[in-house]
Amino acid sequence: MSERKRNNKPPRNKRPQKRRPKQPRETPETPADGDLIAGRNPAIETLKSERDINKVFIQDGLSGTKIDEVVQLTKDRRIQLSFVPKTKLDQLVDGANHQGVVVAASAMDYATIDDLFQAAEERGEAPFFVLLDGVEDPHNLGSILRTADATGVHGIIIPKRRAVGLTATVAKASTGAIEHVPVARVTNLVQTIQELKDRGMWFFGTDMKGQDYREWKAEGSIGLVIGNEGKGLSRLVKEQMDGMVTIPMTGHVQSLNASVAAALLMYEGYRQRNPLN
Repeated sequence: MSERKRNNKPPRNKRPQKRRPKQPRETPETPADGDLIAGRNPAIETLKSERDINKVFIQDGLSGTKIDEVVQLTKDRRIQLSFVPKTKLDQLVDGANHQGVVVAASAMDYATIDDLFQAAEERGEAPFFVLLDGVEDPHNLGSILRTADATGVHGIIIPKRRAVGLTATVAKASTGAIEHVPVARVTNLVQTIQELKDRGMWFFGTDMKGQDYREWKAEGSIGLVIGNEGKGLSRLVKEQMDGMVTIPMTGHVQSLNASVAAALLMYEGYRQRNPLN
């Protein structure tokens, strides 16, 4: 047998392997995973809380009482402080209004339902919770947190799905109230309401055909349920309500922003639960 002929063709070049893109390396100017809290007042409230802080960023050249307070709180807690150009802060918060201060905080921890009851017990008050059924706008949640803090609400309950969570935008809109009002996140809002009823709570939702809120009895253990910005309360949640309340309106627009409606009802609850005499 004749020998197999050698292949004298030059070897084909191997296809170059694609390189994996380099992962961005964390630098002293890149915050670790967590939340970015933008704004002077939110930063101060965050620094005053027990929340873990990774780093504080302040715009070069800024001064004033609030800036001095941020610097002092940062030093007191021995947190790393970095003075950076405004463009760096703009990049960190994607152009949001940061007022020259950004705090890189650890991810916000959610409370438990028991934490909300404990908050009421510590004040010697009947529980007053606000439940949000599908509120999706972070500015609405932030505003609701702010009013909840002002009116003595013991906690807020939100669902995990189809609703906004505790984001940096929420923290900014709350102007620091997020650090003082516990927020519990639950898997099933209907089931949670049923469990809270077993613990002696009464639930009231918002509806155009409900009882005038000025006749609403808000004493005792109360859960106020605010619906989605466009759809209102879901059917299953509405079926769990012990009563419905409405805010009468005489204008041409027959609806209110979710945070505005929540604020009116929370203050009505505050008024009844804190009489003048």
